[in-house]
Amino acid sequence: MTQSLLITLREGLEAGLIVVIVLTYLKGVGHKAYWKSAWLGTAAAVAASVMAGAVVFAVAGEFEGLAMLTAVVVLSWMIIWMKRQAVHIRGKLQARIDTALLSGSALAIAVIPFVAVLREGIETVVFMLAAAQTSVPLESTVGASVGLILAAALGYVLYRGGRRLNLRLFFNVTGALLILFAAGLLAHAIHELQEAQLAPVLVEHVWDVNGFLSDNAGLGLWLKGVFGYNGNPALVEVLAYPLYLGGGLLVLPFGAAGDRREAGPARRREKLGRRGLLLARRGALLRVRR
Repeated sequence: MTQSLLITLREGLEAGLIVVIVLTYLKGVGHKAYWKSAWLGTAAAVAASVMAGAVVFAVAGEFEGLAMLTAVVVLSWMIIWMKRQAVHIRGKLQARIDTALLSGSALAIAVIPFVAVLREGIETVVFMLAAAQTSVPLESTVGASVGLILAAALGYVLYRGGRRLNLRLFFNVTGALLILFAAGLLAHAIHELQEAQLAPVLVEHVWDVNGFLSDNAGLGLWLKGVFGYNGNPALVEVLAYPLYLGGGLLVLPFGAAGDRREAGPARRREKLGRRGLLLARRGALLRVRR
């Protein structure tokens, strides 16, 4: 349940931020009439994500080890992508909106949130598939539902006054927790692959503390589902967990310089609006020609 809640909270808020940026910018440049197109694109992305989830769960639900490994790979890619691109998301979305407005196409406006929200939806499907392997369906459903409700509420708060929320702190904390989950998923995936004789064992049990804290009941079972705890791990699990965890925490984007660099240009773009942007571009072209 904890995994599902954090996954949908994190991914849902990322999707919500995209929608908020699109709606706020359209309103700021005097094109609130395109809100309907933006909402239609968002709804289509959510529907496509749900359908993709149904297909993935139906086809890949039996391949536990591979599902977990896929989730670890996707999560690792997401962390690297966020480090390199996240601070520029606002500016890139606004630039795409400018282009769509110049074309006058409602479809072009709808495609912007559709593509971005669909990416978050597919990531959520992959993570939920992996999380479902370590919990019962009811727990996953409840956790995912609560996470989505909280994400929607935070998204609304952001739209009404986003400066009151420390988003950098939120994403750093949830990012660190997701890395912990991913390290556990990696260890659990290795265990499943070893049972299927698809991965080497080397040393079957490095230690056995199940007599003290069993991974089949109580706190141990919760730690197993959330962090991949194993009371009697094999050597490969013991080696893989700290290696991934240490590498993931080193890559996690804690820096703030990029956020500050992006904040100024983003605010100026919002103040200029569409007409200001066009005049600025024309002026730049004239200077180049001279």
